[in-house]
Amino acid sequence: VSTQSTGSSGINAEYGGKFKSAVANVAAVSLEIGYCTQASVPHSLINGFKKVLAVAVETDITFPLAEGIKAYIADPSAFAAAAGPVAAAVEETAAPAKKEESEEEESDDDMGFSLFD
Repeated sequence: VSTQSTGSSGINAEYGGKFKSAVANVAAVSLEIGYCTQASVPHSLINGFKKVLAVAVETDITFPLAEGIKAYIADPSAFAAAAGPVAAAVEETAAPAKKEESEEEESDDDMGFSLFD
């Protein structure tokens, strides 16, 4: 045991992390065995909403929160404008990586070794 004072904030942070980990474990076990606890209720609600949303997407049933998802499925290009600059930046960074991969493949072919020769 250290004789120096660590302060209460360090101890609280340590116990807080352990507490969060324990709550996450309780929630995971509760969800797996189907037993409802305070830790698993938020996850159960979200999982239930996902199931209701899936039914709404596959059928004619609709509700206000499902409208955005149905609109996206009907026309994804309408939402591309919001992600356009990000998608363009990703494509620019991905292009040099593809060139490097093709150069590596060519250099492997030049070695003259084959697995089946």
